[in-house]
Amino acid sequence: MPSEPVARAPPVRDGLALRLMSRLCAVQPDELALLGWSWLLVFSLMSAYYVIRPIRDEMGVQGGVENLQWLFTATLLAMLALNPAFAALVRRMPRRRFISVTYLFFAANLLAFVAAFTLASPAQQVWVGRAFFVWTSVFNLFVVSVFWALMVDVFDPAQGKRLFGFLAAGATVGAIVGSSITASLVEGVGTTRLLFASIALLGVAVACVHRLAGLSTALARHGGAPHDSGTGGGGAAATGGSAGAGSTGGGGNGTPIGGSVWAGLTHAVRSPYLIGICAYMLLFSITSTLLYFEQAGIASQHFADRAARTRFFASIDLAVNAATLLVQLFVTARVLRRYGVAVTASVLPVLSAIGFAALAIAPTVTVLVLAQVSRRVGNFGLARPTRELLFTVLSREDKYKAKNAIDTVVYRTGDQVGSWSYALLGSAGLGMTVIALLAVAISLAWLADSFWLGRRQEAMARGDAAHREHAQQP
Repeated sequence: MPSEPVARAPPVRDGLALRLMSRLCAVQPDELALLGWSWLLVFSLMSAYYVIRPIRDEMGVQGGVENLQWLFTATLLAMLALNPAFAALVRRMPRRRFISVTYLFFAANLLAFVAAFTLASPAQQVWVGRAFFVWTSVFNLFVVSVFWALMVDVFDPAQGKRLFGFLAAGATVGAIVGSSITASLVEGVGTTRLLFASIALLGVAVACVHRLAGLSTALARHGGAPHDSGTGGGGAAATGGSAGAGSTGGGGNGTPIGGSVWAGLTHAVRSPYLIGICAYMLLFSITSTLLYFEQAGIASQHFADRAARTRFFASIDLAVNAATLLVQLFVTARVLRRYGVAVTASVLPVLSAIGFAALAIAPTVTVLVLAQVSRRVGNFGLARPTRELLFTVLSREDKYKAKNAIDTVVYRTGDQVGSWSYALLGSAGLGMTVIALLAVAISLAWLADSFWLGRRQEAMARGDAAHREHAQQP
């Protein structure tokens, strides 16, 4: 099978942008164009999401905090329904087409919601709002998962350590812009008109995908070094099959990846490495959901006005993203290069254990907010780019199919466990102290899994590098 080349575009001239970028993330001249368009892609996606995220959160509260677990259940069912359809696109279409189709599909959905919010009666809008809550939760995971699947396919593990922090910063800048748009405009223009901003940003994302595909074609003409994560220590070890079997399609833009529609789920339960990633996502999602329910309860108690609640959610997002941006620009790449994947992947579980322990001792609003902020900054600043590195050593089929199944179905399964556990513990009369102690135990199990995954990824990446070096020898 032809192999996917390392992400290096034709060299560009040295200049101020290159010198600045080199200091931030040690980018090489022939990586600059690919990195720039990738950055714009994730910026537009996250801006589109964060325009509508506060709207989703407010609609979840409006529909009743006591009903949130049912919305999480509906989200999981939607994920289960959409995952085979997405896998079918991956199987039949080239990379550029199935990514573009995915983003255009969600843009069309937003247009449908504009019509629904405009035509619905006040009573009907509650149900439209619940549908929008579920849809936005699906939208977020799918579009971000597809973006990172593209990135772990384009960049190799060594490049990921240098560049993924900067790409995560692009996501944060997009989140800041999207939150700012909603926080400043929602009272003046209303929620329905804000959806058009997300639609336009998704159009920018589609244009970026096509530009990246063009750069990859130019890259192939300029003879990039071979890079195929389906061979060597990565793909074979991850899928439990042979190296050749793991590599299911080479030229990323023009050739469909192929394989089974159910490969994402079946591979995820056959490989110890992928099972470890599933456990990571499950434990992360459970603890995140427990904190989310507390945030929803606080908002419903303190804000009676819909616009005020939306502005409150957007303001929290804005503060978290501003702090996250500093970490991503000046800390992430340095920590990854110096301490490696295992140590960096362990930071968020440690922060979570500390935060929940503090909540068990003093379950106050202030401590809850501090725990939420530290978790989200730790997640977006360190855990997210590190988590994506775990997928760089997989076969191309697993980068799109297994990764999407883990990022969507497994993640939302964790939501289910967290939301229903919260509801059951609450109905039993147990408060935040008991929930926090349970979350401490979950965080410690998550810590052990994170460290093991990081060590395994580092070993598999060394195996891939040795394989490529051997293959290049005459």
